[in-house]
Amino acid sequence: MANILVVDDEMGIRELLSEILSDEGHAIQLAENAQQAREARAQGAPDLVLLDIWMPDTDGVTLLKEWQRDGLLTMPVIMMSGHATIDTAVEATRIGALNFLEKPIAMQKLLKAVQAGLTRAQETVRSPALAPRPAVAPPPEDGAVAAGAPFSAALPQAHALVRGAGATVGEGHTFSLSFDLPLREARDAFERMYFEHHLGREGGSMTRVAEKTGLERTHLYRKLKQLGVEPGKLAKKNQ
Repeated sequence: MANILVVDDEMGIRELLSEILSDEGHAIQLAENAQQAREARAQGAPDLVLLDIWMPDTDGVTLLKEWQRDGLLTMPVIMMSGHATIDTAVEATRIGALNFLEKPIAMQKLLKAVQAGLTRAQETVRSPALAPRPAVAPPPEDGAVAAGAPFSAALPQAHALVRGAGATVGEGHTFSLSFDLPLREARDAFERMYFEHHLGREGGSMTRVAEKTGLERTHLYRKLKQLGVEPGKLAKKNQ
């Protein structure tokens, strides 16, 4: 799983890319302008950035130059645009962009470019000059997961919680998940558990669940429909 920052001023594009890349198992951060992208970068370097060129406040090429100037261009950046010229694409590549995708973006081209970017990121991480954070941090000897450790550091505890026999999570909700399932089916099963848990806790309130999970309501509705989760039934069940 990689942490990918998607920067685009079009909500539809952000949601589409977020959905595709989330389905591939990645954690997605969204920014609708350069300022939000700066704030996301200030919190820590993502593994990869998908950056739109034409944005209302500061265009993507200018933001790319800014990161390069300030020594913040330590992650692969893939530029996106539906109107950029060849000169613009060449300039972005010269500054440090890894690739350029033309909108509308075909899913296979997107996934291929993202995989190439993440492969480059792994190679860059091996450079001691960049002092990268480890991709997987081993848990402390007492079994506790240190604060701020990557998600993968919690995997041993996840195995302890979910073994196929049944586990109690949250406020009395009991779930079970088999690790013998194919990855996509296991991920869908876990996401159903996750959203049902939060919907149960929040009495079916989509607004509160959206806040808890960090998803936009439109994306949340789409995700629940895809997973076959019905908020109304869960709310009635927990009344």
